[in-house]
Amino acid sequence: MYHIERTLRVPINFKGGAVLSALEYACREVAREMTPVRFVATETTAAYLECEVSGFASSGLGPIESVRSIFDFNRRTTENGDGFNVALMVPTGIGAEIGGHAGDAGPVARMLSELSDSLFLHPNVVNASDINEMPENALYIEGSVFTRFLMGTVGLERVRGNRLLVVVSEHDDQYFVNAAINAVNGARAAYGLRVSEIVLLQDRVQLRAGYSPSGRAVGRIEGIAGLLSLLDSRKGSFDAVAITSVIDVPKEAHQAYFDSEGAMVNLWGGVEATLTHLLSSVYSLPAAHSPMFESRDVANADPGVVEPRMAAEAVSLTFLQCSLKGLQRSPRIVLGSRMTDGGHMLTAADVSCLVIPDGCLGLPTVAALEQEIPVVAVEENTNIMKNDLSVLPWAEGKFYRVSNYWEAAGVVSALRAGIDPCAVRRPLPRARVVRGPGKSAGRVERALTSTRRA
Repeated sequence: MYHIERTLRVPINFKGGAVLSALEYACREVAREMTPVRFVATETTAAYLECEVSGFASSGLGPIESVRSIFDFNRRTTENGDGFNVALMVPTGIGAEIGGHAGDAGPVARMLSELSDSLFLHPNVVNASDINEMPENALYIEGSVFTRFLMGTVGLERVRGNRLLVVVSEHDDQYFVNAAINAVNGARAAYGLRVSEIVLLQDRVQLRAGYSPSGRAVGRIEGIAGLLSLLDSRKGSFDAVAITSVIDVPKEAHQAYFDSEGAMVNLWGGVEATLTHLLSSVYSLPAAHSPMFESRDVANADPGVVEPRMAAEAVSLTFLQCSLKGLQRSPRIVLGSRMTDGGHMLTAADVSCLVIPDGCLGLPTVAALEQEIPVVAVEENTNIMKNDLSVLPWAEGKFYRVSNYWEAAGVVSALRAGIDPCAVRRPLPRARVVRGPGKSAGRVERALTSTRRA
């Protein structure tokens, strides 16, 4: 099995609708050489989308060949009005001003949780090395599962607690292996984490971080077979998996990142997301990855007093604790006929709105478009994506562009109250009046004329 990154240009006419179908059709050629696990549109023009796709190919029968297409879609037939649930997304590796560094969208999550019965979020929102302050009503969902949930192909089931399998990749320096084991045992002692096993992976997974043509954080993954074999051999003994391994980056990248004051796209998260997308797609289990330092020289380097968004990374040795905390109660992924069992199952019908940085056009945004889930796009959360979301064929009242997360909270509050968000601003637009068909149209016109004269 080997990792592939591809770029492609997708001709598209937004006026014709059916955005998802157009994307799926355009990716058919790419899908002949690999199974896509990540997809993003990086730039929108009048005639096409510039897109980037990450995936894996296998020369023989293997786990990847059983993975469903990332474009599979089940349209929701209704919206569940029994609760109000917000989905919060800050994509990994795009240099988001808020949430693009080390869990610095956590305060946004806590604010929106106050307006939500349940808050759906993915690790990039709250993972901050040794810190994870996600709200009690948050559901911590791996990024590909977040997408599949909005696409209507999986359901979610709350759990009291998961049994974690922790996979620690062997390291040339035992110091870092010991640190990872101590982090896990610290979680067991401090907040009762259930761990089925800590496995030292001798066949190391090789992650190499890099940038795509658009500037997104991506990378290369090699040596995945040993990890997949390990997970296959322990099926049924764990509910979620945490992996920690070295991510190869140039030595100078660490200090350059801290010195950039937030201008440099976080280099590590993109390749991590590709790995966890693969694992969650193959096994339909919660998964998260944390990087290990390459050496003591890198670990002991003093970055100085760093920009606050990066500070959590400057004080951590293992970066593992945030993943352990998130996976502890990450919801169970439900497939197939069980999605219709009812009860406490959560599906796309339970999503009341999606809050995203403006310009982000990936499958979650497309899923919301197709499901007619209201989307709130936040301009202040700038990033390297170059998409004008307003040109998409939104249904009326399903797209709101706001200046900042304060305004986003206002729109979300209005949606929760069941009112038109425009009703709390001035000027208040006039209601649209149209002529109906048939003989009564003349009476309507006379009534309108009389009203105008008055």
